[in-house]
Amino acid sequence: MPHFTSSDGLNLYYSDEGTGLPILCLAGLTRTTADFDYVTPHLAGNRLIKMDYRGRGQSDFDPDWSHYSPPVECRDALELLAHLGLDKVAILGTSRGGLNAMGLAMGAKDRLLGVAFNDVGPHIETMGLDDIMQFIGRNPAAKSHAELATAMPGLFPDFKGVPDSRWMEEAVKHYTQTDAGLKITYDKHLRDAVAKAFSAPSPDLWPYFDALEGLPVACIRGLNSNLLSEETLAEMERRRPDMIVGRVPGRGHIPFLDEPEAVAALHKWIEAMT
Repeated sequence: MPHFTSSDGLNLYYSDEGTGLPILCLAGLTRTTADFDYVTPHLAGNRLIKMDYRGRGQSDFDPDWSHYSPPVECRDALELLAHLGLDKVAILGTSRGGLNAMGLAMGAKDRLLGVAFNDVGPHIETMGLDDIMQFIGRNPAAKSHAELATAMPGLFPDFKGVPDSRWMEEAVKHYTQTDAGLKITYDKHLRDAVAKAFSAPSPDLWPYFDALEGLPVACIRGLNSNLLSEETLAEMERRRPDMIVGRVPGRGHIPFLDEPEAVAALHKWIEAMT
């Protein structure tokens, strides 16, 4: 399995598939490269590069949990590009990945071809943050993938019309079966890093979004999202009238990215860069 070594000595996992436009896929806060399994078949003809942040999935856990932060994750992303010999990439950022994309736009815009946000923007709703703190760093009560999959429709009421098979896929992707039950696929100390970040005043991220000026931008929003509001998306559109938007019905935070509205927006975004 491919890994590269970060400048501070951690082995970080990545995958690199396909040819064509290079798209760096940056996952959600507690997620892994599996975040992009559903959309991968819809992006054939492009080079998809995915990475597990430090402390997640198949990457090393960091002994210093304060390093679980966007600045360090952005540095890791740039080091992956250097490892691959890539000067520029487009970024598809899911939730935390979109925040990191804005950080890269502010600090390394010359490395970007464009950015697509999956259910995230420069303003994050308090309700969404509260929901994150309810589960982060904790193993689920369910003892098996099947038990968790059965419970998921009730745990995620903002998602409508999701087949049972998809909930089972989600359970398997994001939790590991052990003799003691299901286990999270990331360092539990990520909770400490997030709690510390949430306790500080929220930074103004609109300048980071504005730093994307001149680059093709897309944003996909689940219409039931409690993290990216319609008001925030409207302000993003006001600032970037050319932004490609996909609004996905029956989805909360975060859309799976294989919904027709999401796929159509991503295809338009890719066309704008090619």
